[in-house]
Amino acid sequence: MTTIFEERFATHPEDAKGYDTTRLRKEFLISNLMTVDRICLAYSQYDRYIVGGAVPVNGTLTLEPIDPLKSKFFCERRELGVINVGGSGTITIDETVFEIGFKEAIYIGRGSKSVVFLSDNALVPARFYINSAPAHKEYPTKKVTLKDAEVVEMGTLTESNARKINKLLVYSVVQTCQLQMGMTELKPGSVWNTMPAHTHSRRMEAYFYFEVPQGQAICHFMGDPKETRHIWMQNEEAVLSPTWSIHSAAGTSNYTFIWGMAGENLDYGDMDIVKPDQLR
Repeated sequence: MTTIFEERFATHPEDAKGYDTTRLRKEFLISNLMTVDRICLAYSQYDRYIVGGAVPVNGTLTLEPIDPLKSKFFCERRELGVINVGGSGTITIDETVFEIGFKEAIYIGRGSKSVVFLSDNALVPARFYINSAPAHKEYPTKKVTLKDAEVVEMGTLTESNARKINKLLVYSVVQTCQLQMGMTELKPGSVWNTMPAHTHSRRMEAYFYFEVPQGQAICHFMGDPKETRHIWMQNEEAVLSPTWSIHSAAGTSNYTFIWGMAGENLDYGDMDIVKPDQLR
């Protein structure tokens, strides 16, 4: 079997305050997403969001429906977003082939019956990062490159948070039901992302960190803004962020991360800001 999945359940914010390091990591950290010749998925009860990875090396990998979906095919009632963080590859959707290069994305609409992943070169395989959310309507499949993205420059080197936000699968670039994805690249000398921190009760979020240099790490901050927690993370790990939690991080080096969201509001700017001097 090439598809492996696990389930994650929702957590009350008051309960999370009592979690130790082991429990925090168990509930929110997602590891081992990028496994050779496997599709690895985490099905979350936060907006029924799915986070996953596919690394085809010795052939194709087909996205299969997992048991919690109770569906005939994966996208029967879902939309899908994929960003390639590895070598070049292809995604074949209902017999239409899309070439997906490094840091390129694709939106796959509800009703797509077959999704097949393939690497161009087994020695430098594609590493497809996957996000999925329930969908109420079919929208066209669309490939999105960095040239197509809505780009925003934020932060300063003085505040150690100079970064480029590439909005890839957002409503201003491609039609979606509720899924949004993008990629933030930190500039050399910057380590902080998502500052000032914020929450948004109208949608959940997931972060996937990559391009973390060997021997370096990410300290991801989460939790109630008045009583925060942290999780140390490695390259190509993801973390779930409930609606009540901040989501920010500092690395021991600059890095890149992919953010994905789902909920009832497609407005990227819909957030409740928490200033740095207000955090506890």
